[in-house]
Amino acid sequence: MSGLSFRSSRPDSWMQPRPHSDPSTRLRKYGPIRPMEEPGLIARLFGMR
Repeated sequence: MSGLSFRSSRPDSWMQPRPHSDPSTRLRKYGPIRPMEEPGLIARLFGMR
């Protein structure tokens, strides 16, 4: 193994928590919350959830 290591003065962005944004700002930016799985054709036709 190598004895070299990488050091940075600034922490990685993925280590920092995201700043708080209120729900209305999130809605405008990303749109409404959507389910992980989209309903199938039959479920959409008959309005099933």
